[in-house]
Amino acid sequence: MKKKIAIQGIKGCFHEIATKKLFSKIDYDLIECKTFNELTHFVSKFTADIGVLAIENSIAGVLIYNFFLIKLYNLKISREIYLPINHNFLILKTKNSNIKNIKKIISHPMAILQCKNYISKYRNIKISESVDTAEAAYFIFKNKNYYIGAIASEEAATAYNLKIVDKNIQTVNNNFTRFIIINNNQKYKKISLFEKASFYFRLKNLIGELSKILNIISYYDINITSIQTFPIKKKPWEYLFFIDIKFLKKKNYFFMKKEINKINNYFYVIGEY
Repeated sequence: MKKKIAIQGIKGCFHEIATKKLFSKIDYDLIECKTFNELTHFVSKFTADIGVLAIENSIAGVLIYNFFLIKLYNLKISREIYLPINHNFLILKTKNSNIKNIKKIISHPMAILQCKNYISKYRNIKISESVDTAEAAYFIFKNKNYYIGAIASEEAATAYNLKIVDKNIQTVNNNFTRFIIINNNQKYKKISLFEKASFYFRLKNLIGELSKILNIISYYDINITSIQTFPIKKKPWEYLFFIDIKFLKKKNYFFMKKEINKINNYFYVIGEY
């Protein structure tokens, strides 16, 4: 039976590109979701077997709300991939299409942010947000609109027969997005070989609470690769901390977990991979 994989976006989007790289050796059916909330919901309800979810970009930063969705739906992280992101300026491939005619550029807000320097050259062009980069490309194709340009992937240009006016227009050439595979907690299978982990814990606004945990992590020679804060609704000045760590010795990781559990009763691991 084919695996059902949920992504945010449609054909030609970076989620699809990441999925192709992650699952190049298996057959699968793609479930295209309009939002990250829909994606995580589908995984939680077994509509999809797994999901591929963007979590962080090297230019635009962390998608902190996606960490919250993982917690909300009690999901687990089982794998990750860092995908190079190359954005392109696309227009219709017709005789009437010309960059001089473009009155509006549409794309996902993260893509717009990553291409800020390029976009700033066109001061008279309106910028509009789309739910997805590939969705922006598809909109131009569907409506045959030569007054609108899109920022999207080469794959989207091919999928929707659009012309690439400029390639690699992102502000920083070394532009990567980290994608993770998310699993329903009931289907999550632990693996014996792993070097990273993700977890969260709740913290009250008390003196020294955070430093205690950070000191434990440091004591066991564990590297924090990401730390994010999310306020807890209806509990002013209390926060969730989402942390990604990397380590050389698994035994140090297990010691760390044991020590943190002693001082924090709201410590939860969301992935070992």
